[in-house]
Amino acid sequence: MTLREDVAAVTRQLDAIGFDLGDYHISLYRALLFVLVVLAVLVAGRIGNMVVRRLFRRMHRLDSTQKLLGEKLAGVALWLVLVLVGIDFLGISLTALTVFSGAFGLAVGFGLQKTLGNLISGIIMLMDRSIKPGDVISVGSGSDKTVGQVNRIGIRAVSVITRDQIEYLIPNELLMTSTVENWSFSTRDVRLKVPVGIAYGSDVELAERLMLQAARENPRVHNEPEPSVWLHAFGDSAIQFEIQLWIDDPEAGVGNIRSDVLKRIWVLFGQHGVHLPYPQRDLHIREWPGMPSADS
Repeated sequence: MTLREDVAAVTRQLDAIGFDLGDYHISLYRALLFVLVVLAVLVAGRIGNMVVRRLFRRMHRLDSTQKLLGEKLAGVALWLVLVLVGIDFLGISLTALTVFSGAFGLAVGFGLQKTLGNLISGIIMLMDRSIKPGDVISVGSGSDKTVGQVNRIGIRAVSVITRDQIEYLIPNELLMTSTVENWSFSTRDVRLKVPVGIAYGSDVELAERLMLQAARENPRVHNEPEPSVWLHAFGDSAIQFEIQLWIDDPEAGVGNIRSDVLKRIWVLFGQHGVHLPYPQRDLHIREWPGMPSADS
């Protein structure tokens, strides 16, 4: 017997082990074939995605957002084609699948609703470029506020890495339906405000010059627009100022630059005799033990 005849004989034996379900014959051979086709589709899909990713990365005329969008759309189309080819190879008639269309529709409506919503939201974000890899965004408010750099936009979620190297996975749909601060949407320039208070009786003009000097000495602060100092208010114990400065690398952190500027101000104030404020209270004693009252 030839190899082809041996294979045909084994196939017939495996196909004989099974049962009939309506017009379809379910056998061990068909089960093994189904598993092999599924594995082949998965392997081909992964290899195809790698090839597509490398092809788009070589397209230097496209920016990072266009490359990522192309990868996502090509990946979805590739998986769709592979699934249809697998169904055709198994000999499953697409008209037979209409029996399961109602159940599948319910599954999509209830079980996969969030997944499809996140997928579509991710594609929309890439198409309108509202959020791109590399952007610095802020999500949430108050103590739940998350600030970080967008690392990757996936099918289900956006990966955001904070300055603490903590990676948050935020669902795409949440970014589409909630308010998001994108510090890098139209420009990377970000204005920071640094509050500073000086004691009453200090030289105001000298303090302003020293605050500007401290801001300009920081290498991350822009010279254009240049830093400015505003007298903010006359407080209970201090004259309150606000330093406004501009940076273009918020992903490097904003708290650290405030710290550097304030530490430099501390040194400059100490060198030039500008005093920092201390809480002051005026006490008016109406009565004291042993002291004659005002009525006597």
